[in-house]
Amino acid sequence: QVHLVESGGGLVQPGGSLRLSCAASGSIFSFDAMGWYRQAPGKERELVAAITNGGSTNYADSVKGRFTITRDTAKNTVYLQMNSLKPEDTAVYYCNAKKLYSGAYYVNYWGQGTQVTVSS
Repeated sequence: QVHLVESGGGLVQPGGSLRLSCAASGSIFSFDAMGWYRQAPGKERELVAAITNGGSTNYADSVKGRFTITRDTAKNTVYLQMNSLKPEDTAVYYCNAKKLYSGAYYVNYWGQGTQVTVSS
């Protein structure tokens, strides 16, 4: 059973920073990739940032240069450092882990989500 537990959300003023954490129940190397998604009210869930097992990263265009995804393999934790936050970053942020099974299909695992609100 895979458990992903997020923390670090909250209310922040525009231009501020937050760091989200996602703690996995097992080794993060057991996943092919981990990432952060977000979903704002009335919108679809979208990828924010991801990091592969090999350490490659990718970001949504809207957060490039402001957000950074990192990992601490000793703590089985993935982080999302969010700087220069904007009101449009307001959303529920979800941790995601992907694992390839039988070389044929991916299974996605999700955390419970953490609310990030950017407002003055």
